[in-house]
Amino acid sequence: MTERADTRDARDGRRPIALTVGVVAAVAFVMLRVVVAIGAHEPLAVDVWWHDLMLRSLTDAGIVVAWVPAIVGGTLGMIVVGVVIIALFLWRRRRWDAATVAAAMVVVVAIGAPMAAIIARTRPSDSLAERMATSFPSGHTAVATTVAVILGLLLRRWHVWVLGGGWVLLMMWSRTYLQAHWLSDVVAGLLEGVAVATLVWVAVETVRDRRGLRRAQTAHPSHPDLPHTAPLDTAPLDTPTKGSPPS
Repeated sequence: MTERADTRDARDGRRPIALTVGVVAAVAFVMLRVVVAIGAHEPLAVDVWWHDLMLRSLTDAGIVVAWVPAIVGGTLGMIVVGVVIIALFLWRRRRWDAATVAAAMVVVVAIGAPMAAIIARTRPSDSLAERMATSFPSGHTAVATTVAVILGLLLRRWHVWVLGGGWVLLMMWSRTYLQAHWLSDVVAGLLEGVAVATLVWVAVETVRDRRGLRRAQTAHPSHPDLPHTAPLDTAPLDTPTKGSPPS
């Protein structure tokens, strides 16, 4: 469906919910960061328990499966995935949605990568993947969560949420199964991704609506107090104009 940014109802009831979820996720992320810092960046008790559980369940087949999301969700893989998603939205003339995906992916990397380097939490010593001291938060999980939540918000399909949630859980399992992260690292990545995706979506939607309102007021200067709804100068493709027979 071709995007008609100026014809949608700006009063999206999901926006307050998304804003609340984003703020709660951000606060939870900060609290987890404080807990990890108090523990001198050493693994928490739950981290040790989960790590031992993953070690006991290691199999050759499991390692192969775990490497699939690790590779797809890596730097190169997510660049390709991001470019494809943005290109598809642009092809469908959904420019605002393409901008939302691009902004969210840039923001989550801009926050997570420097933070991981500054915190420099040591990964498990028996890591089968990366060994650099950039364990907290999990970048793989943060980016996967960001993309999953953004697509869920933009596409509004229950199966997108289900598939996205499954992908995020698979990524979290993969990073701990390969001993590349502690459990608290991937939980932090999850919280970061949720916070970034929801807050970026709310911000872009707000800018989008304000731009539409300004266009409506410009087209109808005699009504400067137009409500925050769709402009009057455009109509959906399937809405007949006044006096014309319905199609």
